[in-house]
Amino acid sequence: MDSIIVPENMNSAVKAFFTTKSLGTERVKICSAASLGNVSFYMPVQKHTDTVKVLDADLSPEIADAVITDKKGVLIGVQVADCVPVLLVDREKLVVGAVHAGWRGTAARILKKTIARMTEHFGSSSDTILIALGPSIRDCCYNVDTEVKEAVVRATGDGDYYRVRGEKYVVDLSHANRLQALSAGIPDSNIWSSSECTCCNPGKFYSYRFHKDYAGRQGGFIGIL
Repeated sequence: MDSIIVPENMNSAVKAFFTTKSLGTERVKICSAASLGNVSFYMPVQKHTDTVKVLDADLSPEIADAVITDKKGVLIGVQVADCVPVLLVDREKLVVGAVHAGWRGTAARILKKTIARMTEHFGSSSDTILIALGPSIRDCCYNVDTEVKEAVVRATGDGDYYRVRGEKYVVDLSHANRLQALSAGIPDSNIWSSSECTCCNPGKFYSYRFHKDYAGRQGGFIGIL
């Protein structure tokens, strides 16, 4: 189904998927396309922070760029338009998470902090956490200046996720987040990555680089349903 991308590694006890621009983040459309019944939705107020919210019974929106929960019947999600949407599930404890990782979040190690929070709050183990990295802008299209590159390198370390192109750099934020997950102890076999670039596919995905201020948002969603 073109409207939904289902990662291949997610636990069967959860519903996990990434949307394209045809669904965006519209609840009614998402529920229909994903065959969801009467579920609650929760998306944080995203501000490119490194805040990880632990969701309990209170579904009031709060500023955060990552959400984790063990509550059943709640679909949590993040919205993106080039940034990396990341979904997590602890297959043993049944804890799920959704992360919005733009360059600022990546530079602030938001994915690693989410993994650490799952470990601290729910007793998760890194070897039982599965991660899915959704469609995002890739190094083919993501030209950045030295400041952005250096910020991501300080958080991630050296690696093949960036290179020089002309007078600027190109950075692959999805690959950088994969490396950060590996450094947090997540086995490589537990990580799934979409190969699609949002900027290369503006007919399928919203892309801030391509659509500018006219860009809508798609999302990554996960829940214990």
